[in-house]
Amino acid sequence: MGRLYATIDQQLANWLKQQHMFFVATAPSGNRGSINCSPKGGDTFRVLGETEVAYQDLTGSGVETVAHLQENGRIVLMFCAFEGPPKIVRLHGMGAVINRGHPRFEEIARRFPHHVGTRSIIRVQVNRISDSCGYSVPLYEFIGDRDLLMKWSEKKGEDELQKYREANNSLSIDGLPGLKGRV
Repeated sequence: MGRLYATIDQQLANWLKQQHMFFVATAPSGNRGSINCSPKGGDTFRVLGETEVAYQDLTGSGVETVAHLQENGRIVLMFCAFEGPPKIVRLHGMGAVINRGHPRFEEIARRFPHHVGTRSIIRVQVNRISDSCGYSVPLYEFIGDRDLLMKWSEKKGEDELQKYREANNSLSIDGLPGLKGRV
């Protein structure tokens, strides 16, 4: 039914790339605070190596993933097959927030399409790769990516996006530090 993988081989990397959406889950340390699960879409995910992946972190209304990763690094990415044969893949690991100015930011950012709303790159060193059946995941027909965030970001421009991040992405909903300075 389910299996563990030692690495992300080419076949698995191709399957991950074909998925139109994935989910990211993180939690603060301890037994208090809000667990976060966020859907991600568009062309924002990349396999960097056999046990390393990354995704573009776009400006949004919250900053939970960033705050949780800065506190404890724990993260899981989940991909579900909504078309074709059923399958779920989870990538558990330790994540890092790569902001502009970080030595690897430009190197990793070049692997993604330009998006004016990119506030950071989330890099994950994967320590557990597993799949499960996905038999109960419904079938959906992919119609297309939404362009609302791109249009919103382009309309705001760099300076207004920076002000938005300072106002809305400095703290998590539980008061953990989020983005700092100019990102």
